[in-house]
Amino acid sequence: MSNAIKLYRHPLSGHSHRVELMLSLLGLPTELIFVDLVNGAHKLPDFVAMNSFGQVPVIDDNGTILADSNAIIVYLAQKYGKGKWLPIDPVALAQVVRWLSVAAGQINNGPATARLITVFGAGYDAADAIARSHDLIKVVEKELEGRTFLVGNEPTLADITGYTYIAHAPEGSVSLTDYPNVRAWLARVEALPGFIPMQRTATGLQTT
Repeated sequence: MSNAIKLYRHPLSGHSHRVELMLSLLGLPTELIFVDLVNGAHKLPDFVAMNSFGQVPVIDDNGTILADSNAIIVYLAQKYGKGKWLPIDPVALAQVVRWLSVAAGQINNGPATARLITVFGAGYDAADAIARSHDLIKVVEKELEGRTFLVGNEPTLADITGYTYIAHAPEGSVSLTDYPNVRAWLARVEALPGFIPMQRTATGLQTT
């Protein structure tokens, strides 16, 4: 796999899954490299040399080393996406970038944080994270009215960056029962050719 893109990741990291999903949807050869977060492998000098923030994911695309999940999927879309995933139209592009910001903000502070508490035992306020999650998902539910995907009727990076933590929100005790548009959107993402799921954890409201 000498020409494969190396993805340094943890299998339960939603940020890592964004990149793994993008690589799979693009059909790119990938070598998955496990980073042992529990034992602090992401803070060791060799890893920090690739990402000074000491976080997964990181990719090595035959010598091009990049960190940050949103930055990586932008790079992959631009280099390998053949004009898909990242619109050229200024308005549509701005709408996609908005969702990248939402992923780094409201999604990270809501369902991602709620899941950190149940899956990894992080010391955050669960009630606050769950409330933030529902505030976010209510907005997504409304914005999906009459839309196939988050920006228009074709999948974009907005859907890739938004999918994982919303799909796995039940693991953080955030129910998706009251959000039919969101659940239908998640199913459409899951139906894309090349889709791969992230491993689910039986915690919170996720029982299997």
